[in-house]
Amino acid sequence: MESGRATLLKEQQLKDQFDNLEKHTQSGIEFVERYSKFVKERSDIEISYAKQIRNLSKKYQPKKNSREEEENKYTSCRAFLSTLNELNDYAGQHEVIAENLTSQIITELSRYLTELKAERKSHFHDGRKAQQQIESLWKQLESSKRRFERDCKEADRAQQYFERMDADINVTKADVEKARQQAQMRHQIAADSKTEYSNYLTKFNQEQNEHYYTLIPNIFQKLQEMEERRIERVGVSMKTYAEVDREVLPIVGKCLDGMTKAAESIEPKTDSKQVVESYKSGFEPPGDVEFEDYGPGQTMKRTVSETSLSNSRGEAKERPGGGKSKGKLWPFIKNKNKGSGPEDFSHLPPEQRRKKLQAKIDDINKDIQKEMDQKDALTKMKGVYEKNPQMGDPASVDPRLVEMAMNIEKLQSEVQKFEGWLAEVEGRLPSRSDPPRRQSGLYESQNSTMVDNNCAQDRESPDGSYTEDQSSETQVKVAIANTPEFDDEFDDGDEETLPTIGTCKAVYSFEGHNEGTISVTEGELLFVIEQDKGDGWTRVRRNEEEEGYVPTSYVEVFLETNTKGAMTYI
Repeated sequence: MESGRATLLKEQQLKDQFDNLEKHTQSGIEFVERYSKFVKERSDIEISYAKQIRNLSKKYQPKKNSREEEENKYTSCRAFLSTLNELNDYAGQHEVIAENLTSQIITELSRYLTELKAERKSHFHDGRKAQQQIESLWKQLESSKRRFERDCKEADRAQQYFERMDADINVTKADVEKARQQAQMRHQIAADSKTEYSNYLTKFNQEQNEHYYTLIPNIFQKLQEMEERRIERVGVSMKTYAEVDREVLPIVGKCLDGMTKAAESIEPKTDSKQVVESYKSGFEPPGDVEFEDYGPGQTMKRTVSETSLSNSRGEAKERPGGGKSKGKLWPFIKNKNKGSGPEDFSHLPPEQRRKKLQAKIDDINKDIQKEMDQKDALTKMKGVYEKNPQMGDPASVDPRLVEMAMNIEKLQSEVQKFEGWLAEVEGRLPSRSDPPRRQSGLYESQNSTMVDNNCAQDRESPDGSYTEDQSSETQVKVAIANTPEFDDEFDDGDEETLPTIGTCKAVYSFEGHNEGTISVTEGELLFVIEQDKGDGWTRVRRNEEEEGYVPTSYVEVFLETNTKGAMTYI
């Protein structure tokens, strides 16, 4: 009985160990799943981070045909663009991290978890089967043992009954014989039960020995090896996790080195020179102002010194109503031409105009070359069709060839037009001029000073914009004679009124919307009270109450020969 209790106790302890091992191995599987989930979330973060970095890089890339794209000529802007490109490559390395985490850890751990769960299930199934087998043998042993015990007791009772019957003289011989046979039968049954019990006991002991010394240790050993492999696999995954980051460090370092190199490539002096080159106007500095002596009966000209930044563009200009217009320093006047401007870029300063014209010529030449290449290709195709009519109709190509020829001719005409404007700016091509016209004796070449009105092109207007004659290819030199009738109109001028220094005729109509300007109509005769100081504007007077500025290129000017400081512009 003590042996049976010891066996039962050992079985119970074994069962408890199986329960503990089952809980522990399940906890190990859950740990692997948790670590896999951690890596998955890290991978998602890397993908999201890479996407945000790429979007950031794309957001600050210069837009096509925008001011930002033009600014790429500066080293600082190019450095920033290089930084954005390196940042884009940097984002790519985070995508590589996410990809490697997924392929080398997440996918592998997912497959391993499937195998681990199957192996664990198999081992615990074998352990439970062995446990059930030994428990079954134990029950059979206990059953045979109880049967043996019962049969022995029955045999003892039968033997005692036989002995009582044999000792009783009142019992017949037949009853005694029957009691003896019954006792013998019970002893035989007890002997058979003993043999059966002995056999079950021997078998159970063998199975129990096999169970505790072979089967269970083997199952425990397999579970231990499985657990060690799981722990080792987690360690390998953690090492891979670090290696995935380490593998991209060289490229990340190159990206950072590229950003550093871009920053070191910034050259402040080069950028400042670029600004000067981009925005220099090409205007000539003004000349010295001549001395004017004061004498009785003479009125000194109310002109502004050209030697300062404040000239006729910047001084407060008299308005017809007697008020003053606001003055500005001409280099700092804001250009109010917000649109694309005239086709010949006459609204720009000379140097800027030259650059724009050259760029336009280069673009048109590229278009011409493109059209010519396409025309050559079509010509070759037409030749193939002529040699092999089955491939196509040569006449089908002719309309397209004619269209291309017209496009090329049109583009070449455009190039010639822009080259003419460019030649004028660079001074390589003389401008065409119209001969002076004589009207009613007002135009006399004998007392004339020839004035080239197109010298004022590309200059800044009083309101801060740049203007040029609409027909910039034509320069007009006109002589307007002094006549008494014009002089008489200004004999009674106020002492503050500027004297007339000549006359002019409007070649074009001009709408003077800006403060300080005056509107004129084509053919209108006006008096000149202040000559062009190189800014492209001439001050004129219509009557005692109306005066203002008009573009020099819009009028034909004749300055009096005795006027001091009269200049001829070329």
